[in-house]
Amino acid sequence: MNANDIQALIAAGLPGAQVVVETDDNTHFAALIVAEQFAGKRMLQRHQLVYAALGNKMGNEIHALSIQALTPDESASAA
Repeated sequence: MNANDIQALIAAGLPGAQVVVETDDNTHFAALIVAEQFAGKRMLQRHQLVYAALGNKMGNEIHALSIQALTPDESASAA
């Protein structure tokens, strides 16, 4: 499992999302996801959406994933 695989899984599970996944060692990953689906949801709920997109890969093939989950408005404000 590499960063591109994780990026594709998240993008497939959250249609329309902007997804960037980075790694230094193909073991620890950091994901920035900007998606309308996160609007009105708490951080835990946002992470659950990402985990659902990854399915059984989380904890098996993906050992560590840092998630930054933002709405488009939050992303624009952070820029």
